[in-house]
Amino acid sequence: MKLEDEIHQKKFSSEFQKLTINLIYTNNWIASRHAEYFKNSDITIQQYNVLRILRGQFPNPSSVKLIKERMLDKMSDASRIIDKLKIKKLVVRKECPIDRRSVDILITEKGLELLKSLDAVDEAPKELFKSLTISEIKTLNDLLDKLRD
Repeated sequence: MKLEDEIHQKKFSSEFQKLTINLIYTNNWIASRHAEYFKNSDITIQQYNVLRILRGQFPNPSSVKLIKERMLDKMSDASRIIDKLKIKKLVVRKECPIDRRSVDILITEKGLELLKSLDAVDEAPKELFKSLTISEIKTLNDLLDKLRD
C-alpha cells in the first residue's frame, strides 16, 4: 500500500521528506510484525539482539562495550538490558580477570536454549518481504548501504 494511503497524507514538501517518513513508517511496520515472535518468550527485541550477539561470541565472553557497538538499536541502554537478562538467568556477569574495571558478559545455557527456541524468527523476513524478488531485495540492500555511507 502506498505511504500516502497508509498515513492519509496526499502531499509531501519534497521527495526527501517522503523518503524519510517512508523509512520511519516502514521500520515501525517491520518492528511491529517482528515483535509478534517475542510475545510469548518474555524478552524484548533488544534483549534478543543482545543474546544473539553473545551467542555469536560464545564460548568467549563479551564486554559491554562490544555489545553496545554491535547492537542494532544504538539508543538502547545495553547495561540495563544485560541487567534484565541476568535477572532472567539468561546471562552471567563476571569480573574480567585481565582488567578489574571491566565486566565479562557470557550467555548461559538457558539463554542458548531460549535462542534455539526462537530460531524461527530468522525465517520471518521471508514472509515480510514476500512481495519483493531476490533481485529487488539485493537492490534495496545496496541502496540502504549506500544511504548510510
